[in-house]
Amino acid sequence: MQKRNKIDKKKDFFDKVYELTAKIPKGRVTTYGLLAEACGIRSSARTVGWAMNSAKESNLPCHRVVNRNGTLTGKIHFGDPNLMEELLKSEGVEFDDKGNVNMKKHLWTPPKLKNVRRVKRKSGSKS
Repeated sequence: MQKRNKIDKKKDFFDKVYELTAKIPKGRVTTYGLLAEACGIRSSARTVGWAMNSAKESNLPCHRVVNRNGTLTGKIHFGDPNLMEELLKSEGVEFDDKGNVNMKKHLWTPPKLKNVRRVKRKSGSKS
């Protein structure tokens, strides 16, 4: 029963991530961490990455999710390592000379989902 509950929670979290990912506007990007925070678990950026990888065959704009520095860390999951950047550039997203998204210009902050219980980290825990 405990394992089933854990699976349900993971599915619920993934569904929240997908709901927000679908809202990312063309020409904008968001980060794994901002999606995690909007879904109620700020420390779950890595889990957002797992959700993105699980949705790679969907019609969700997973290419619009980058790391906090604008680096295309998920590009290895697109089959062609250039596809993520090409998709973003086709939407007008600009990159700096290091190949990172211009976050000042293109960052989109997702809205906090309603009815989401925020999970606070225990004090003294490490990032």
